[in-house]
Amino acid sequence: MDDDLWALIEPLLPPWPTRSPGPRPVADRLCLQGVLYVLCNDIAWQLLPPELGFGSGQTCWRRLERWQQAGVFDQLHRIPPRRAECGRPARLVQGLRGRLPHPGEKGGADTGPSPVDRRKTGSKHHLICDGRGTPLKVITTAANVNDVTQTLALVDGIPPVAGRPGRPRRRPEALLGDKGYDSNPNRDELHKRRILPVISRKGSPNIKGMGKLRYVVEQTFALLHQFKRLAVRWERRTELHDAFVSLSCSLICWRRLNKPDS
Repeated sequence: MDDDLWALIEPLLPPWPTRSPGPRPVADRLCLQGVLYVLCNDIAWQLLPPELGFGSGQTCWRRLERWQQAGVFDQLHRIPPRRAECGRPARLVQGLRGRLPHPGEKGGADTGPSPVDRRKTGSKHHLICDGRGTPLKVITTAANVNDVTQTLALVDGIPPVAGRPGRPRRRPEALLGDKGYDSNPNRDELHKRRILPVISRKGSPNIKGMGKLRYVVEQTFALLHQFKRLAVRWERRTELHDAFVSLSCSLICWRRLNKPDS
C-alpha cells in the first residue's frame, strides 16, 4: 500500500480500546491490504494466503465490517473529490446495462430477477460521475429496479467537490443521461435544484453527441469492474458489497488525483 494513501486512510479508522482482552489484534494496515487483495483478486475470504501476513480471511472480513459500520469508506470516498479540481462542471448519469450476477438460489438484500437475463437473480450498479469519468456516487439495487428511479438519489448523493475558490460544489450545472432516464417528474425536480437536465426523450432521436458522452460513463463502469470482486456479487449483505464499491471508487479517485492527465 502506498504510504500517502495510508496516511489518508489511517485517521478515518476507529481506534481500538486501550485495554482489550485476548491477543493483540492484527494491524489495521495489514488487514486493509488483505481486504484489497480480496477486492482485486476475487477470492473467497477463507482462501486468503496466510503467508502474505495480512491475517486470516475471517479477521479481514470482520475488520471490513467494523470499518463499514463506522462509515470509514463513505468518508474516504468523499476526500479525493474534495481535493481534486473538476475541470468539467457537467455530470453524467447512466445505469448499468448488464446485470451483476449473484451466485446461488438464496439471493439476498437488493437482489432480484433480471429482466434481460432470463430472470436470473442479480443486482445492478447505478453510477454518477463527472465529465472526466471520476465516480462520485454508486448505488446498488436489485437487477429489476428501473434506472430512472435512482436519478434523484444519485444527484443528491454527490459529495462536496472543492478545488476552486468559493464554497464546495454539491450540485452540477447539467445532468446528462440517455433515454433510460426520460422522466418529466425528474426533470421538474432537477429544475428545482437548478440543474439543467440534458436527457434524451423516448421516441425521439438521441441528443447530438450523447453517444460520446455515454462512453465516459461506460469507461468508468469498466474501471470499477476491474476490481474483480465487484464483477460478481458474492456478499449477501448489501452494506459489505457497498464497502467494496466505495473503496474501489476511492482508489479510482486517488489515481485520478495523482495522475490528473490520465
